[in-house]
Amino acid sequence: MSTLKPSAATVLAAVAHPDDIEFMMAGTLFRLKDLGAKIYLWNLANGSCGTASHAKEEIIRIRRQEALDAAKLLDATMLPPIADDISLFYDQPTLAKVGAIVREVNPDIILTQSPQDYMEDHQNTTRLLVTAAFCRGMPNFPTDPPTRPVGKATALYHALPHGLRDGLRRLVRPGIYVDITPVLERKREMLAQHRSQKQWLDVSQGMDAYLNEMETMSRAVGTLSKRFTLAEGFRLHSHLGFGPKDFDPLRELLGEACYPDPVYQQGLNP
Repeated sequence: MSTLKPSAATVLAAVAHPDDIEFMMAGTLFRLKDLGAKIYLWNLANGSCGTASHAKEEIIRIRRQEALDAAKLLDATMLPPIADDISLFYDQPTLAKVGAIVREVNPDIILTQSPQDYMEDHQNTTRLLVTAAFCRGMPNFPTDPPTRPVGKATALYHALPHGLRDGLRRLVRPGIYVDITPVLERKREMLAQHRSQKQWLDVSQGMDAYLNEMETMSRAVGTLSKRFTLAEGFRLHSHLGFGPKDFDPLRELLGEACYPDPVYQQGLNP
């Protein structure tokens, strides 16, 4: 068990697109922020394809402003995107950019997306974050721009995929549940800043009632927990290359608001 203090904790939430954070992990971020943690938000892609009506540069500007407005509600630092939508690839140039950010932020906790998801931008984002975090202390790993390696432990957590299922429609169960019941309205307000996305999802995916869809997923995860009314779910990445085996700062900092699935923790299928 570490002795990480909430007020000294640094959290990096890194996802593919504007609004991915708000859907799947903003409640947990509010709970960490309320404890005093420093929060960094990062949408690796700029939202360029998230529209049926705006020109590319216009939607990039709109979605960036929406993301900044959302970040203000969390009092978080928003980092700039590095790629267009559908242009996030697991390649060396992109990995070098992600590696530089991981070293600059030097987070104790990384929240990123599920390795199994319904689209490649999400899956490539988590691959990039896993490798960048793994290489954060390697002096011979090149970053763009060149950045000094860092050595402290970091814990990487995978959020659930959107819709709670992988690309083959199988349910993805979390190993850790975070109670977001007390912060749901704040999470809802944060997601509501992404006004352009409600319009886009209504057209592209038939996802009417954008905000209610988020609450429905939160309630479904709460039901899976058999403990909380509304929850977000995560899976802790392997400690190998990241820190001590027992380094689990999310559970340590959140205490009773964080519930580990006992069956999952034993390495069994729930």
